[in-house]
Amino acid sequence: MNPNNPKLKSWVEVPENSDFPIQNIPLGVISHRDKESVVATRIGDTIIDLHELQKLGYLKDLTFDDDVFSADSLNPLLTYGKQGTRDLRTAISSIFQINNDLLRDRDEHSLRVLKKAADVSMLFPLCIGDYTDFYSSREHATNVGMMFRDPKNALLPNWLHIPVGYHGRSSSIILSGQPIIRPKGQQRIDEQKPPVFGPTRLLDFELEMAFITYDGRPLGDSISTQDAEDFIFGMCLFNDWSARDIQKWEYVPLGPFLAKNFASSISPWIVTLDALEPYKTKGPKQDPEVLDYLKYQGAKNVDIHLEVCITPDKGEPNTVSRSNFKYMYWNMAQQLAHHTVNGCNVRAGDMMASGTISGPEPSSYGSMLELTWRGSKPIKLNDSTERKFIADGDTVTMTGYCDNGEVRIGFGEVTNKVLPAKE
Repeated sequence: MNPNNPKLKSWVEVPENSDFPIQNIPLGVISHRDKESVVATRIGDTIIDLHELQKLGYLKDLTFDDDVFSADSLNPLLTYGKQGTRDLRTAISSIFQINNDLLRDRDEHSLRVLKKAADVSMLFPLCIGDYTDFYSSREHATNVGMMFRDPKNALLPNWLHIPVGYHGRSSSIILSGQPIIRPKGQQRIDEQKPPVFGPTRLLDFELEMAFITYDGRPLGDSISTQDAEDFIFGMCLFNDWSARDIQKWEYVPLGPFLAKNFASSISPWIVTLDALEPYKTKGPKQDPEVLDYLKYQGAKNVDIHLEVCITPDKGEPNTVSRSNFKYMYWNMAQQLAHHTVNGCNVRAGDMMASGTISGPEPSSYGSMLELTWRGSKPIKLNDSTERKFIADGDTVTMTGYCDNGEVRIGFGEVTNKVLPAKE
């Protein structure tokens, strides 16, 4: 049975243009009136409690331990690897297909398994041990290089040869819905004067996607581009918040620090790589030719439509960017292969972010830094106010979906409101 079959229908109602048809089956962690935390999936606006589904015997043919679905994260489930989560997705797809009456016609069981989305709380889905942020959009890297260096040499010499990245802070990755407190730090506002300390004046979003890994190979071994997708569980939306003025002062010689580690935010549902298979597409041509360990075969990029909205306090949403994950120069398989080529080990629940996703047109840029070109071209909102960067009270919302003309699946949203800096 193929859970990606576009003809599949569910006996659970799915609203038109829902992010969560039966072909999606994302995974997350929820709490509701009866339980503090359980692993769940979603079809339409209905949440499926996988712990209850297991207790009632509907997953009896799978080999998961009893406590996997009552855990407070997806990490125990991820230790079963690709085949484990693939088998789970296949079983769920079968149970909820329109002609399967095994659960459909048993009201007492359905009441235990099914919850309304409005009646549950989404919890942080992972225990992230390590987090890596890449810098893999050629358009973004070029734009930033043009702003701060010679436009004729916008890309640094290494950029077209390796997926550039750095290790970030996992403890400050937060869930959609949690407010962002404006960070403070050193900034050098006047090049002729010493630095000053205070709240960032240049708070920015970065439109990104992130992927989550299964357990990798032992320390000292590497993962090839051919095998990389066997070690990638799924993806979520990722907003890598940035303080541009703090970053400009601190990043030489070691890179971002306080400008990034105050918060990054994710959407709560993890969409499996298996569910994204029908939306794969070829990436940009890589020139010069990459080294052998970065070469790959087949389509490795994913056609994910992305959108960013800014909603002022007590205002209406303003779409400021429409981009697409398919623009990425370095794909996920290359990122993971490069990450591990030196023998670095990855573990279940590790997160790797794409870096800012910018497309070829100004409307597809993935940060305020680019959209306003360092503040020189402010964005006018529909309440007649302007933005060079993100203001206190603003809510930034990112959404993403795939649509191949047959089935549309999505990621939900990552949305956070910015609060003033603490005194």
